[in-house]
Parts: sequence; C-alpha cells; structure tokens
Amino acid sequence: RKAVTSEDVIFLEGKCLSYSRGVAYHLHIDTLKANFDISEGDGDSEIKEKVKRGLKIIGVDEASTLPYLLELFSVKESGIDKIPMSPEAKKDRIMEAVKRITLKGSEIRPVILAYEDLHWMDKSSEDVLKHVLESIPGARVLMIFTYRPEFVHTWGGKSYHSQVNLNRLSNRESLSMVSYLLSTEEIDRELEELILEKTEGVPFFIEEFIKSLQDLKIIERKDKKYYLAKDIKDLTIPSAIQDVIMARVDSLPEGAKSVLQTGSVAGREFSHDLIERVVGLSETELLSHLSVLKDSELLYERGIYPQSTYIFKHALIQDATYQSLLKKTRQKYHRKIAQVLEKYFADTMETQPELLAHHYTEAGLAEQAIPYWQRAGEIAIRRSAEMEAINHLTKGLNLIESIPETPERNQQELKLQVTLGVPLAATRGFGAPEVGRVWDRARELCQKVGESPQLFPSLFGTWLYYNLTDLKKAQEIGQQLHLLTQGAQDPALNLQAHHTLWTTSFFLGNFVETREHAEQGMIIYDPQQHRSHAFVYGGHDPGVCCRTFGSMAMWFLGYPDQALDRVNEAVNLAQDLSHPPSLAVALVWAAWLHQCRREPQASQERAEAAIALSTEHGFAHFLGQANIVIGWALAVQGKADEGVAQMRQGMSASLAAVIRPMSPFILALIAEAYGRIGNADEGMNSLAEAMALADKIGTSLGIAEIHRLKGELLLKLSPENLMDAETCYNHALDVTRRQESKSLELRAAMSLSRLWQQQGKKREAHQLLTDIYGWFTEGFDTADLKEAKVLLEELA
Repeated sequence: RKAVTSEDVIFLEGKCLSYSRGVAYHLHIDTLKANFDISEGDGDSEIKEKVKRGLKIIGVDEASTLPYLLELFSVKESGIDKIPMSPEAKKDRIMEAVKRITLKGSEIRPVILAYEDLHWMDKSSEDVLKHVLESIPGARVLMIFTYRPEFVHTWGGKSYHSQVNLNRLSNRESLSMVSYLLSTEEIDRELEELILEKTEGVPFFIEEFIKSLQDLKIIERKDKKYYLAKDIKDLTIPSAIQDVIMARVDSLPEGAKSVLQTGSVAGREFSHDLIERVVGLSETELLSHLSVLKDSELLYERGIYPQSTYIFKHALIQDATYQSLLKKTRQKYHRKIAQVLEKYFADTMETQPELLAHHYTEAGLAEQAIPYWQRAGEIAIRRSAEMEAINHLTKGLNLIESIPETPERNQQELKLQVTLGVPLAATRGFGAPEVGRVWDRARELCQKVGESPQLFPSLFGTWLYYNLTDLKKAQEIGQQLHLLTQGAQDPALNLQAHHTLWTTSFFLGNFVETREHAEQGMIIYDPQQHRSHAFVYGGHDPGVCCRTFGSMAMWFLGYPDQALDRVNEAVNLAQDLSHPPSLAVALVWAAWLHQCRREPQASQERAEAAIALSTEHGFAHFLGQANIVIGWALAVQGKADEGVAQMRQGMSASLAAVIRPMSPFILALIAEAYGRIGNADEGMNSLAEAMALADKIGTSLGIAEIHRLKGELLLKLSPENLMDAETCYNHALDVTRRQESKSLELRAAMSLSRLWQQQGKKREAHQLLTDIYGWFTEGFDTADLKEAKVLLEELA
C-alpha cells in the first residue's frame, strides 16, 4: 500500500486487510495506485494522466496496458468497453498488464514486492500474484510474503522459492528481545522467569507484555536494573495476548481509548479524514488522542498530516479492541462510519461499495446494506472476479431473508438473483444444480413482482440451465420467451428468443425449426446494434451462433454445400468482431460440420484452431469439444485406439455438463470407432449408454445414428443377426424421415441397401437408394454422396 523509490531499488509494500469480518481489499489495486502516486481524492481524469505518465516513464506500451489498469482502478471511461472480449480474456489481460509493468520496472531498477497477511487475500489478488510470480525468474524482482500457516500456496516447488518458518523464540532469543525493549541487559531473574513463562517465545506477545507491565506499573527500574515492583502473588497478570492487549487499552486515557475503539470498527487501516468526521472531536483534541495512541505504538501513522492514515500495529490489537465493544456500541459506530463514507467519500462508494455494505451489515441495517452488496457484485463481475462477485451477492441474499416480504423486497432479491446467475454459471457451469436453483428462484420472483425488466434475463438464464439438463423444459421456456417478445416489439429481445429456439430445436432433432429460427436471427441481427449481446446472453455473439446452428441444420436437412457456406460466414463474422469466445464457437461448429461431411483433414484443422484459441483464453468447454472432433479424425484415419481415447477424454466429467446435449451423438461416434478396431461389444456398450442418456435429457439428435450403428455392430458380432440389423436400419429410417434429415436418411438407406444386396434383394435396394439419392441437388463431392453413387452402380 505504499511505494518507495530510490536510486537503487523500487520497493512496493502491500497489506491484505480484513474489515474484522473477512471482507478483504483487492490487494494489487491499492498497491498499484501507490506505485502510480494515485491518492484517494484523485478524479478519473487525474488517475488517467498519472497512469499514462507512469507507463511512459517505464516504457510500457500504452494501448495494450492503459485500458486494463484503468478498469482495475474503476475509472468509468477506461476504454475497455470498446474492446470486445470475454470476461475471462479481460481478466487475463488485466493480469498481463500488472505483470508487464512489474517486469518493465525491474529493467530500470530492482523491484521488491512485499505483501503481508496473505491469509486475508481475495481470489482476484491471488490470481494476479501467481501470474506475476510465474514470470519473475531471470528478472530483478524479489517477492516477499508473510502469512499464517492456514494459507496454502502453490509455489512451493519453484526453484526460486525459499520459505522461512517464523518459529517461537528460544529463551535466549526472548531475553535478548526483552533487553532491547527495556534498553538494558540487567533484568531481575524473577522478572525474566515471569516473562518467559507468560509469553512462550511469541515476539509480538513479548513486546505487548513488556508494555503492559510498564503501563500497569508492575515493573520498575533501579540502578539500570529492572525488577518486579510488587509481589506477583498479589497481582492479576494478563495471561493471554488478548488480555494483555486489553490491559494496555484499558490503561489509556478515556478519550484516546474511544478513538482507538472507533478506529477498530473502521478497519485495520483508516484515514485521518474519516476518523475526524466519525468521532466529531475538535482537531486539537483528536490530534492529542492520536498522539497518545502513536506513542503507545498501538497505532502507526503513515503519510503527512492531514493526508495521513493510521494502521493498527497488529491485527490482534484491532480485533481485541473491536471485540471489547458491546454489540450495540459496535452497531452505532458501524452506522456512523457508513453514513460518513456515504456522505463525504463518493469515491469509496464507487470503487469499494463492499466497504459500505460491510458497515451497514454490521450496523444491523440490512435494507441499506443490500444495494451496496449488489453494486459490489456488479463491479466484481466487471473485473471478472467471479468468486468475489458470488461472495458479495450471496451476502446480500442472506440479508434479504431477514426483511419482511414486500414488492420492493422481492424486486431487490430478483435483481440479486439475476446478477448472481452470471458468475455462478461461469464458475460452476450452466448445468450445475445451484445455478438452476438461482434461475428457478428468479423466475418465481418474476411471477410475484409482475412486469419487470429482470423477467427476460431470468427466463433466459433458466433456459440456459435446462438446455443442458432437460431439453423439453428448455423448449417450453424458449417458447415462453418468444411469446413475451412478440408483445414487447423489441428486436433485441426477439433475437434472443429465437436464439433459445434455434439452439434447443437443434438438440431436440427438430432441424426444420432450427433452420427457421436461425434464419429469423440472421434477418434481425445487426452487428453494430447487437454486439453487446455477447456480454449479456450466453457469452457469445448471436449473429455467429445463428449461422453455426443454421449451418448444422442445413447439413442434416440435406444441403451440405449451403451448410459449408453458412459456417464459413460464421467464422468470418467472428473474426471481424474480434470476439474470442464467438470465434471459438464458430471454429468448433465448423469442425463439427466437417465431421458430418466426413472430411477428417478439414475437421482436424478447424478443431486445432479452436484449441489454440481456447488454450490462449482459457475456454475449457471448447477444448473438450475440439478434442472430441480430433479424436474422430484420428479414428477414421487409421488411429482408432488413439481416437477413442481422445474422444473419451473430451467427454470427461469436468466437461460433461457443457456438451451434454451432444453426448449421445458423440457416444455414437465412439461406438463407430470401436467397430473399426473390431471391438463390437464395447461399441454396443457405448450405444446403450448413448440411448439411455438421450432418453434422460430428451434429445433426438443422435438417435438415427444410434439405431443405424447398432445394426452395423450387430452384423460384426454375428452374421446371424440379419433380422435384428434390418430392424435397426428401419428404425433409423423412420427417425430420419420424421426429422426430415435427408443426410442421415441417405446413410441409413445405404446400410439397409448393403444388407439387402447380401440377401439378393438388389432391385429393392436399388429403388430405396435411388429415391433418396435422387432427392439431392448439391454436395455430390462429399463422401456420403460419392459412396452412394458407387453403391447404386453396383446395385444396377
């Protein structure tokens, strides 16, 4: 929290703070502000100029660094909104900016980063710290941390890491410290034994115990030697550190003690301006009390009056002082501090609303606290600090349970639930049960409050959950959204209503509906008006999405060339938007389309591009899908064992919820690969798993292929399975005709035609295949249609 520079070294000191109840600062924000000489009263324009000047001094590129630092400092016009990217990418670039200025600064002078009390560090600060730490080998950077044993770090295996355990002092070391504190080595034996017995080698305890003995006049100095002034049998000597601290606090003048107690409610550190407004004393009186507290070394002063700040010497001093207050008194102080912050510290309201939320919460004023927890959650989401956002919003929801139900209370809870759904889905996955509970509650609240701007996002979030867990339910919600938008006459909402329906319809196997809704999406979509949707609905651009799902529907419906054109449009649009998540969507679906067209080389190329992009930006769910497609490509190119392993890996438990609607279709591909290596039994097991999963989530996407491949595997198991195989092929044909899936109907017809060919039914086989082959008007260079043409010539 302070920066010191010299000709030899740049020293940055940070302290992880706790507002006595675990509300931690973002460590690096305050430390970085000190580095750029940003003070509490600076406005956005002043902060911007100071950061620009600092970046110029150390030679860091402004374009790639400035917006992210300004965003970190909560500057409203940071410019980051003009840079389309996912929350994950934004967080990565913020961390990269912090790392960049650290390393560039070390090229000018060695940099020492000293951070205290990591056990109170928030998740976002820890992520930044790890990112910097990974980059310091070879740089002139020394990082020093202090933390309690309960803090578990991840850098213990680094060759450049050294750990020093601060153990209790030995008797000799303890007495050496006592001699230093008392400025003499002549100490009575009885006094030495008392100190050693009570303090047990804890340095802070030794220091406080000595000062407590002095304040209570239990020791005295005679002829350069310290003695016990009284018989210890007649004394009540504090035996615990908290008791020692309170003995010292209680010995203070009443006015100084009151200031100290007020400060303990404010936090480990507080400004002179704040304490002055809260205690309401004259300047002379306040300075007198603060002088007593500084002389006693219960508080340290930093900065120059009147811009100074005060910090408790140790967290235990703050905590013991805070706990000494009656609950009613603490609540009074919390309320006063919150009101002062609200009235006089507008910057704190904007940048640290969790501080006001904390004080109003501890004051027992839930209604005043909840909007600040809401605001804190929104800021955390903007900073891509999902865990902090969840923490803030959950605290708000816990408080709201204590408020009697009213329309206003329900509206506030609805806002909290809708906001919570976004970071919760980002960290747990859209299909996680806790995410489903949040959206269900939001939808319930919408019914209670009636017309609400939160209704649409609530329903959309609920749809996202059910789209991975219950497709029939997802379709109902999509239709509800569609009806809702028809009355609203809002193109933006109408676009997202179609978004739900083109997606769910596809997973249900309703390819005609998929195409219709995707085409409506393309009509409504405007890249300029709707590019912000990528940050609100599902994390990707709807214009890209409607083209990808539209292309897949076109392939299933029998238009492979138009499908290819459409998915290429999606990739080009995503590249023009410069939005990595949308590009990942386009590349993954392009890979899937090439898989459907049976083009392993092109499929693998698109999948590898998706993997490179997803690795760079941390899109784990896209990594899983891309690896599945690559596994398929390996299998059809003669590496079936390796391909099966890669497909199974892509469907691992950590990714299953994300690709669940596709899982039956993927399991059918795995079964086909097992058939290639002669393991029909394992292939049948995969098909059984696929069918059970399809029934569970209500998808028909892979049903036709499951039936067809079951027939293929039955024949591999035994030539006597002709009748059962024929039944499977007919089931596949029935499904494809209901779905109007001409591409899959062609595959099923080819399988049945080959079977009839073996049975001598060439005429029936030729007629069956001619009917479906003659329907096609394009795609004659694709593998399925070329194979069908060869088979027709054999049957002729």
